[in-house]
Amino acid sequence: MEQQDTLQLQQKQAQEKFIRMTQTPIPKLVSRLAVPTIISMLVTSFYNMADTFFVGRINTSATAAVGVVFSLMAVIQALGFTFGHGSGNFISRKLGSRDFETAERMAATGFVSAFLAGGILTVVGLLFLQPLVFMLGATETIAPYAADYARFILIGAPWMTASLVLNNQLRFQGSAFYGMIGITSGAVLNIALDPIFIFVLDMGIGGASLATILSQLVSFFLLLAGCRRGGNLPLRLKNVSFKLYFYKEILRGGLPSFFRQSIASVATICMNLAAGGWGDAAIAAMSIVNRVTMFANSALIGFGQGFQPVCGFNYGAKFYGRVREAFWFCLKVAVGALVLLSAVGFLFAPQIIAIFRRTDPDVIAIGTLALRCQCLTFPLFSWVVLDNMMLQTIGKALPASILALARQGIFFLPALALLVPALGLLGVQIALPVSDICTFLLSLPIGMHTLRQMARQELAEAANRSSPPPSI
Repeated sequence: MEQQDTLQLQQKQAQEKFIRMTQTPIPKLVSRLAVPTIISMLVTSFYNMADTFFVGRINTSATAAVGVVFSLMAVIQALGFTFGHGSGNFISRKLGSRDFETAERMAATGFVSAFLAGGILTVVGLLFLQPLVFMLGATETIAPYAADYARFILIGAPWMTASLVLNNQLRFQGSAFYGMIGITSGAVLNIALDPIFIFVLDMGIGGASLATILSQLVSFFLLLAGCRRGGNLPLRLKNVSFKLYFYKEILRGGLPSFFRQSIASVATICMNLAAGGWGDAAIAAMSIVNRVTMFANSALIGFGQGFQPVCGFNYGAKFYGRVREAFWFCLKVAVGALVLLSAVGFLFAPQIIAIFRRTDPDVIAIGTLALRCQCLTFPLFSWVVLDNMMLQTIGKALPASILALARQGIFFLPALALLVPALGLLGVQIALPVSDICTFLLSLPIGMHTLRQMARQELAEAANRSSPPPSI
């Protein structure tokens, strides 16, 4: 009897959530959903920078090691986002069409699969740790620091990967608040533990990565608790299904994320190798710029993540006009915010870089120019991100995957290959801004085509609703 009452309560909460997601005015709904995701993204990015800040107090090689191991973090994120976005996109559409049972099965399948994938990465990574750090772009002086940092990161890969799935599933259900609690709690704990482990316990760079995985473990348990509140889909192991159908859907919604994160790892490795020709200072500078730009982009990505559940629910419910309205609202806000952030970053670039490595003038000089060049193309990123998120959420895997590969793969790698031999270090510094321009030019017609297509679908749905019922 108690179990039946619990089920009825969950169904009632799910129905109330459906009404809220499909009837609340778009600006109010997106803003309410975006605030927790923006906070989560900013805090997560901030604690990533905290690692760089505290490690920067050791030496330049240690600072560069954080940038080297960032490629490994990108692989972990690729796994987590593939299962998280793949299952989350599917869940939001199924909740929009009120198929709660299938959505619950997908939630369990995505979570367990991600945990197992993270475990495989742990075993393989630890077995081949030394060759791995050199493959990631470490030099002889950076390698010992990179190995110390990567070791703990690999140990935490299973729950780090699964946490990304839980966070994204909660977000796609319209419960970003619970995801924010889990993510931000772990991030704040990480910032507190960093100086204790690195300096007080004298663990050096290994202390920074130990702080990261312990903090992520706390986040993992808090996110698990969030799945049992607010009408969210509960995770039950009996609902896990290894059927091909669920994995096809995970890949359909998650492959763009996999490509985006995987190619980010490859791009970072290539960047480190290219910058390595100018010493550890160049690698450290580009690593700092990467973290700073990630922090600026995290606000945009967080805002876009507030758009995704609105997009998924309403697309599943065939309310295409609300999807289009939400897209244009988010774009206007994003462009304004990125123009402001770009101006701040351009004007105060030397001071920003000096926060992380103030005792090395070479790092400051290289990083300042790279950051200023990146700031010039920041506003274009708003269209690219929102377009990619929309395509991925509505299940258009091919164009979403192409755009996911474009910025740090299709355009960036050739730009690096062409510009570095021609311009030297300047080629390293401007390769990503050049790629941003090319990616924007590619994404513009793809996004406009999709929006026009939804406008036609909206007209067709309106005609169907207004037509009289067929005669018997």
